[in-house]
Amino acid sequence: MRLVITIGCFLICTGVSAQRKDAVKSVYGQALKVLQKEVLIAAYKALKEKPVTVTAETSVRSAGGKHDFFSEGDYWWPNPVSADSPYIQKDGMTNPDNFVAHRLAMIRFSRIVGVLASAWRITQKEVYLKKAMEHCTAWFVDTATMMNPHLLYAQAIKGRATGRGIGIIDAIQLMEVAQGLYIMERSPLMDQEVLQQIKQWFTKYLHWVTTHQYGIDEMNAANNHGTCWAMQVACFARFTGDKKLMEFCSDRYKMVLLPGQMAADGSFPKELSRTKPYGYSLFNLEAMVTLCQVLSTKQDDLWNYQTADGRSIKKGIAYLYPYINDKTKWPFKQDVMYWNDWPVAQPALVFGAAAFGNKQWLATWAGLDHFPEVEEVIRNLPVRNPLIWLDR
Repeated sequence: MRLVITIGCFLICTGVSAQRKDAVKSVYGQALKVLQKEVLIAAYKALKEKPVTVTAETSVRSAGGKHDFFSEGDYWWPNPVSADSPYIQKDGMTNPDNFVAHRLAMIRFSRIVGVLASAWRITQKEVYLKKAMEHCTAWFVDTATMMNPHLLYAQAIKGRATGRGIGIIDAIQLMEVAQGLYIMERSPLMDQEVLQQIKQWFTKYLHWVTTHQYGIDEMNAANNHGTCWAMQVACFARFTGDKKLMEFCSDRYKMVLLPGQMAADGSFPKELSRTKPYGYSLFNLEAMVTLCQVLSTKQDDLWNYQTADGRSIKKGIAYLYPYINDKTKWPFKQDVMYWNDWPVAQPALVFGAAAFGNKQWLATWAGLDHFPEVEEVIRNLPVRNPLIWLDR
């Protein structure tokens, strides 16, 4: 009974229509049947994991300090002409020798908190909340292990850049951390003092990512990077209660992202032109869908918003759905890497099913892999725990 009441309260408080409310409750219930067993198994394992933050490993190539997140551009390689010369680019080809320890630690953190929050959502057991807070405290509060609230040194390139705006996309891995805390924050067992310190960290990060030139560059990116900037900002703004930033992201989705990136047929031409057209198209769709999931209200319903010429998120899902359901129908070139590892249980399908009552999308989602283990797939699937996104 408590589960139903909580779902209802969330949906009423966010201004969702009665029809949408029923659809979300139905999809949540079906998703719960699909995921509950595996989520609780994963959460049990997560209870044994200790925090690992950016302070656990460092790189001599980082221009930052011990508490600064550092990563290197994926598609940049040593120049065979001279080992000491600046790296050269091989688009779509990941260099396995680049420093990725901080990114992997952040992904691990995201996966742990995401599954613990899911288990808490299912059971309401304090043990999951406390364990999630242990990891969050290490990352955002403890001065010995915390990460500084910026990404100045993300996706650096040896000999070319100590960091780049493009590296801000790495922070999408913190979205399920913020969302997990968002659904658990009203628990009487939540340490509100620590929670406020965590929110202060995200507030500082939001200030940096919306004012620093790196953030401005990333916001203005004309492909999935611009979408992911808005997606993470919207998620963190909702967690911190920054309504102005949420409104900004909603307007940007309607006025810039949707009309600027989606073609009339629902495809994403800028992603189709890349070396991984399938994976990038899925990735950009997920980012737009997540924006709709985070920001939509009865008064500002991004799910049903469409441009004057008919571009909409529903059209985007409908365009890619046949190729998720049967990838052999994909009419474009195959991705240069990881072609065989996609699709997985794409959250666009389950969120879209809740928004539009599409049972076919939900059935396809239910039959796909919900717990992928391929690193590249995990990295490009920041929403891995739909149970914490469907309701509060």
